[in-house]
Amino acid sequence: MVARREQFTLDISGIRLPGQGEFHVSPANAEAVTLIEADHLWPGGRLVLCGPEGAGKSHLAALWATRRGSRVIAAETLARPPEARSRSATGSDMLAAAEAPGLVIEDIDRLPGDRAAEEALFHLFNAAVGAGTPLLMTTRRPPARLPFTLPDLASRLAACQLVKLAPPDDTLLAAVLIKLFAERQIAPPPGLIRWLLPRMERSFAAARALVAEIDRIALSEGRPVGRAVAARALDKLNAVASQSDPPAEEKNR
Repeated sequence: MVARREQFTLDISGIRLPGQGEFHVSPANAEAVTLIEADHLWPGGRLVLCGPEGAGKSHLAALWATRRGSRVIAAETLARPPEARSRSATGSDMLAAAEAPGLVIEDIDRLPGDRAAEEALFHLFNAAVGAGTPLLMTTRRPPARLPFTLPDLASRLAACQLVKLAPPDDTLLAAVLIKLFAERQIAPPPGLIRWLLPRMERSFAAARALVAEIDRIALSEGRPVGRAVAARALDKLNAVASQSDPPAEEKNR
């Protein structure tokens, strides 16, 4: 296996559900996985998954939603004008979502400051609580640090159990890279993954982009996958990222 070539000691377990693939477990996400698998322990039936972009919040929420048969609503649909909202974010269908076997609301950190969206989330939250529906929400920042303008919503969200996902650690990121290379039928040479780990952005999205770029360069130029190709892929992705980075003050918001 590629893992032996890399001489990694990968203590990886995982949860697997139909249609969702595998979610690898490491110290970066073990607490969150434990709670996702034991939703009967959530205080009041509510849990907030918090972590940086690319930490695996949506993947883990999707696993739970598949197992539960839950409805999934992107918070951004609550922020649209009523006439532009999808059925999942309007009237009777919102009530139906609240009465589903489970409910996921993704990216609640996108809503603060939009009064109508905050009110929609408030009513959806209360409807789920009233129906006894387990509720899982995802966010990049803890609810207590989000500048909601609706005090009742802020207090309800801050009272929910919070579990944090850390950025992928070396063990988890190595496992993801190994899997991504294997999906493309690439056997990386010994030491390549260990060489990549300290040089790449630490997120699942970055790992996918990096492996795809390595594969593209190797195929287009007929070159073997190795450090030279990987270094060029890293340079390319870093250049793209630097062009699209928001101003420093926006990053720190």
